[in-house]
Amino acid sequence: MTSPAIGKLQRVALREVWKHEAYDFTKWLQENIDVLNATVGLNLVNVDREQAAGSFSIDLVAEDEGGGTVIIENQLEKSNHDHLGKLITYLTAMSARAAIWIVAEPRPEHVAAVAWLNESTGADFFLVKVEAVRIGTSPAAPLLTLIVGPSKETSVRTQKHELAERYDIRLNWWTQLVSLPGAKLHKHITPGTYSWIGTSSGVRGLNLNYVVTQDDFAAELYIDRGKDSEEENNSIFDQLFAFKTEIDEAVPHTVSWERLEGRRACRIRVTMPGGYRSAEVEWPAIQTSGVEAMNALNNALQPHLKKLKLKS
Repeated sequence: MTSPAIGKLQRVALREVWKHEAYDFTKWLQENIDVLNATVGLNLVNVDREQAAGSFSIDLVAEDEGGGTVIIENQLEKSNHDHLGKLITYLTAMSARAAIWIVAEPRPEHVAAVAWLNESTGADFFLVKVEAVRIGTSPAAPLLTLIVGPSKETSVRTQKHELAERYDIRLNWWTQLVSLPGAKLHKHITPGTYSWIGTSSGVRGLNLNYVVTQDDFAAELYIDRGKDSEEENNSIFDQLFAFKTEIDEAVPHTVSWERLEGRRACRIRVTMPGGYRSAEVEWPAIQTSGVEAMNALNNALQPHLKKLKLKS
């Protein structure tokens, strides 16, 4: 039996593949973030290039699954102190949860420094080596290798701390919200730690919810009549959408009509800037605006909710 042909892996100079670090490599990485995700074990999304951090410019800024900020610094050469300093500066300036440093050749002292940062700070640091390889005359391919990253123990400890902190903040947020004089619809709700609280609109499966994230606050009618209800949910949404102009005019905010294609539920939502990570002195103004939006949305919807054609 003839042995199959086996090609020889050859390394290619990085500058032959990406001539310019910022314009070529950083752009390629932004468009192929899945390659980095597979290397570091994250799921990064919403990747933006060259965001400002004071007088500096960060190569890439992304979000992880939990909405945390992750900064990425690229260096197609040996690691140096200057880029390590930038990495820490950018992470601090962006209040990032994690930092990824991609280098052509990691120096031992920087490997040790990144390992120390993982053990001694509340953030996750990744040091990744980038190479380019090919077999024969094939196109060059990237080869990313994780040199050092956060240990599972450190990562779990950080995540638990962040979750506990997030839960405490949201509990305070909802406690303050339901105490507002205008929040009568949700007065009876016991404040919790989730990202939303809700009450019935008077129609089964149609809830009036407040939803808060780190950066924004929303009031919505959430339409979900339960299992196998997608067709009915869409019908309810369409019945209300027929009065869109009237409802929009009655609400002093932009109303977003979201049919949520591919999902069972639909929603009608008003979203405003400012969330639980806003300075606490700003909370009353943000929440008051949200309560006004909720009351206006409810008042605009109620006449039409009473006329809905429902299966049961």
